[in-house]
Amino acid sequence: MTSSLELRAGELVLDLAPGVGGAIARFYSQRGTQQQHWLRPNTAPDPAQPWAMASYPLLPYANRIRDGRSSFGPRPLNLPANYPDSKHAIHGTAWQQPWQVVSQSADRATLELNMPAGDWPYAFRAEQQFTLDAQAGLSVKLSITNLDSVDMPVGAGHHPYLPHRSGTRLTTDVKAMWGGDAEVMPTELQTPAFIETMRHGIDLDTLDLDNNFIGWSRHARVDWPDTGTAMVMTAEAPFNYFVLYCPPGADMFCIEPVSNCTDWMNLAAQGQGDVGGQLLKPGETLHTTMVLQPIWPA
Repeated sequence: MTSSLELRAGELVLDLAPGVGGAIARFYSQRGTQQQHWLRPNTAPDPAQPWAMASYPLLPYANRIRDGRSSFGPRPLNLPANYPDSKHAIHGTAWQQPWQVVSQSADRATLELNMPAGDWPYAFRAEQQFTLDAQAGLSVKLSITNLDSVDMPVGAGHHPYLPHRSGTRLTTDVKAMWGGDAEVMPTELQTPAFIETMRHGIDLDTLDLDNNFIGWSRHARVDWPDTGTAMVMTAEAPFNYFVLYCPPGADMFCIEPVSNCTDWMNLAAQGQGDVGGQLLKPGETLHTTMVLQPIWPA
């Protein structure tokens, strides 16, 4: 089994897997003998699969780069496909690397990743600071520093998987959605009618999506009516973009706070606006924060 690192604060428990992409393996509340899982727990036969984890970081870009290629930035990209049955580079490189534990206490931990230039042709350092609080929930501060001698294109995000049970509802506010092709690559901005429904709460059983959204409010609430529980996700800029992955019939779904749209570098090179991402100067650091706050019925 993959070694893990456990944090506790009151009823909250966070299991981290530093060696598997610096991922979260489980995030739950322990009430007596009962466990309430706020993220889908890692129960895969092979726990070393990052995509089987409860959540993992997305660095130095979020989501896909078409065919792994882009001329955006000072160095051309020619990235290998890194996910089964996909020809595109996806979710960056950090989620498939072992992270180092820098510090640990009962309710907080810091993980670090140092990456020399390789397939991703820029050197960088990344850090995750996890803090668990019995009332405020889980805070994850994610940062990336450009260690190279030239500007580096950068995006960031998180990929949490949440339990999807019948009646699960999502409430969040977005401006528009990128429609996608059969390979989940963006094609055009759309404003489907369900966006307005989503602002007031939408039943996820009605959706079949794997799409990026722009103009995110950086606030989302998930309600599980069967238990009366909920979880609120809040984020800070530059997490102004949002991904909803909701495959029909699945026992999970994903709400991803991200700082860039899918294939943002190629979209930017084509003159598309509001795609996120940025060029990070040598020595500069991008800081992000995501908070997951569990809510029990009154």
